[in-house]
Amino acid sequence: MPYRLPHLHKAGPHGAIRVGCAGWGLSSAVASHFPEEGSHLERYAQVLTCVEVNSSFYKPHRAQTYANWAQSVPASFRFSVKLPKAITHDARLVGCEALIDDFFGKAGELGDKLGCWLVQLPPSLPFETDVAEAFFEALRARTKLPVACEARHPGWFTTQAASLLKANHVAYVDADPIPDDCEITHRADASLIYVRLHGSPDLYKSSYDYTYLDDLAHTLHQRSRKTPEVWCIFDNTAEGAAQPNALHLMERLRLHHR
Repeated sequence: MPYRLPHLHKAGPHGAIRVGCAGWGLSSAVASHFPEEGSHLERYAQVLTCVEVNSSFYKPHRAQTYANWAQSVPASFRFSVKLPKAITHDARLVGCEALIDDFFGKAGELGDKLGCWLVQLPPSLPFETDVAEAFFEALRARTKLPVACEARHPGWFTTQAASLLKANHVAYVDADPIPDDCEITHRADASLIYVRLHGSPDLYKSSYDYTYLDDLAHTLHQRSRKTPEVWCIFDNTAEGAAQPNALHLMERLRLHHR
């Protein structure tokens, strides 16, 4: 029987907790937990509460594609969409207003199913105040949606960097594993928690054990008391660990909700 947990889709007495994966392809190993009919996205969205569109980082999608995705999911379901590498890795945040406009114009076809933007930065990109300020101000001039930033250079985790992100209502991604010297010691925007689990010790492959996931459920439940929106995305998709991990986490959250 599917793990259908409608209460996780909405805020309720505390903040909303959304659980999903970086992509929605379903493997035979988890098929029994999802409806039999429909596309992979339609089946996925009947059980999990959000998804991260990671493919947008690598290639552009047509506006109609986003519109079709929006029509495939329940009203309470939400998408997080990752900014293209053309913006974050090639342009390195500089002079990319036209790229942002084009991307937002297409991804915006998700309508009210669009819940969050993800900005992932390369490890080689240091924090430069002028560059970061111009970029995030340009971003904020174009969207009021929550923004999560996954920086991978230590320079982004200083008091100064955190203050700049906070001023532009941008949250840090809570990533696992954490890159060297990239501990979040100063919180940026506190209205969004965005947890991104890549798999450890083997990046993108390792499954998380039940003890870790049980502890994570407790942490997310506690943080939802103070934060309007909590997202948890499993990116350990390479060997099929993401969906079983997400399903277990949702079950543990259901027990916390009682």
